[in-house]
Amino acid sequence: MAHSSPPSSPPTADNSDADHRLREAEERLRDAIHELHLRQRRAAAAQHHHLLNAKLDSPPCDHGPDESCVAHAIGNLCQTFLLSYGVRVGIGILLRAFKLARKQSYSSLLDLKQLVSEKDLIVREEACRIGLLFGGFTGSYHALRCLLRKLRKKETPMNAILAGSVAGFSILALNDKNRRRTLALYLLARLAQCAYNSAKSKNQFHLWGSHWRHGDSLLFALACAQVMYSFVMRPESLPKAYQDFIQKTGPVAEPVYKAVRDSCRGYKVDVASLHAYLTRIGKADYVKLEEFPSIIPCSIIHPGTNSCLAHQGKATSATFKKTFPLYFSLTFVPFVVLHLQKFTDAPVRTFWFATKGAIRSTSFLSAFVGIFQAVICSHRKVASRDHKLVYWIAGGVAALSVLLEKKTRRGELALYVLPRAVDSLWYILVNRHLLPDIRNAEVFLFSLCMGGIMYYLEHEPETMAPFLRGLIRRFLASRISNPSPPSNTTSTTTTSTYLQALDDMTKPKLQEKRETESSSEKLNLESIPGL
Repeated sequence: MAHSSPPSSPPTADNSDADHRLREAEERLRDAIHELHLRQRRAAAAQHHHLLNAKLDSPPCDHGPDESCVAHAIGNLCQTFLLSYGVRVGIGILLRAFKLARKQSYSSLLDLKQLVSEKDLIVREEACRIGLLFGGFTGSYHALRCLLRKLRKKETPMNAILAGSVAGFSILALNDKNRRRTLALYLLARLAQCAYNSAKSKNQFHLWGSHWRHGDSLLFALACAQVMYSFVMRPESLPKAYQDFIQKTGPVAEPVYKAVRDSCRGYKVDVASLHAYLTRIGKADYVKLEEFPSIIPCSIIHPGTNSCLAHQGKATSATFKKTFPLYFSLTFVPFVVLHLQKFTDAPVRTFWFATKGAIRSTSFLSAFVGIFQAVICSHRKVASRDHKLVYWIAGGVAALSVLLEKKTRRGELALYVLPRAVDSLWYILVNRHLLPDIRNAEVFLFSLCMGGIMYYLEHEPETMAPFLRGLIRRFLASRISNPSPPSNTTSTTTTSTYLQALDDMTKPKLQEKRETESSSEKLNLESIPGL
C-alpha cells in the first residue's frame, strides 16, 4: 500500500514523522511520570493516614479527608452532567447556526428565538440523557469505589472492575436500543485493544501483521466494506441514525438503492417507485425501466448527468459542503467546553486548528463517497450483471481515502467504524438464527466492558489510546486526574520537578494542536440525530 505522504517531498515527510514520534514519546513519558507520581502520593497518603490512626482498617479514599464520600460522588455527578450537557447543546446550537447561515439568514443568528427555540433545536431531552449517562456513571463509580474500600477492607483491581461494571448500568439512560448496542460494541473494541496491548507488552501474545505501517488502514477498510455492503444490501442491520447519515451524505436516492438490492437478489424491481423518483427530478422521459433488470444502469444511478466522472466530482463536492459544518462543530465545541481557559487564552489559534482539522476530515469523507461511486460506475462499464459482492469491494476500496487523515487518527477511525460493522454482522447472524437473541444483551455487554475499561485505566493506563484515556479522566473529574496534595518525599518532588520541566520544554503550539485534534474524536456522529 502506498505511503500517505507524497514521494516528491521526502524531507517534509521525515520532519512530520520525526515530530509525530517526538510527540508520542513526550506523551508516553508524561503518562509514565504521572502514574509514578500518583502512586507515590497514594502510598504517602496511606502511610500518613496510618500513622495518624493506627486503628484504621480500610484503605483511604482518593478524595481528601475533608470531603465525605457522598459529597465527592454527588459533586462529580453534577460536574460531569453539566460538561456532557454543555457539549451536546453547544454542538446543536452551532449546527443550527450553520443551517441559518446556509439559508443566507445572517440576521437570524442574533435572534435567540430562531437560534435556540425548542421548535427548531430539539436537544433538551437528548442532552439530558447524555448527561445522565456520563454523570450517572461518574457519580455511581466514585460512590461504589468508596463503598467497596470500606466493605472489602482493601484496595485491589477487583474494586475498579466491580465499580465500573455496576456503574455501567447508567447506559439505561439512553432509551434507544440501537444506540446502546453501538456504544457497547464500541467499548468492546476498546477493551480488546487494551487487552491486546497489555498482552503484547508482557510478551504473551502478538498479532500477526500488527507491525505493518498501514495495519490500521487495513482494519478500517475491512470494517467499511462490511458497513457499505450492509447499507446497500441489508440496511435494516444498521442503526437508523447511522443509516440516515450515510443516505444523506451520498448522492444516490433511496429508491435507486432499493432497485439495486432487488436486482441483485433477482426480485421484481418496483418500477412505479423508481419512475416516481425520476419524474420528481425531471429525468423520466429518456430512462428505460425494466421489472427484472440484470443490472441497474448508470443512467438511473445518476440520472442528473450522463458523465460518470462528472457525477463523482459532484458527489465529492456536495459531500464536502454537507459535512463540513458537522466536523467543525465536533472539533470546535468539545474543545471550548472542556478547555475553556485555553480557548480564552488563544481563541484565534483554537479556531484555526479546528478549521484545519475539519477540512482534513471532511476531505477524507468526501473522497470516500467519490471513490465508492467510481467503483460502482466502473463495474457497470465492464459487467452486464450485478452482484452484491461488488458493494463490499467498493466499500473496502473507498476506505483508502483514510490515508488523507493523520496517522494517529486512522486507528481511531477504524475502531469507530468496527463496532458498526460488528453490529451489522451480529444482526444478520441473529436474523438467520445463527446466534441467540438475548434481551438487553447490549446493557450487560456495556456494563462488563466498563468494568474492564476502568481496570485498565487505573492499573494499566499505558495500554489505552491517549485520547480515550484523557477523555475518561476528564469526565471522571476524580483524583485519578487530580491527585491529592503532594507529600514532602524526595522522589515525589523530583518527579514533579521533571514533569514541570518537560511541560516547559514542550511548545504550547504543539500542545494546543494535539488537544484540539483529539477533541474532534470525542463524540460520535450519532449524538446529533435529527439535526
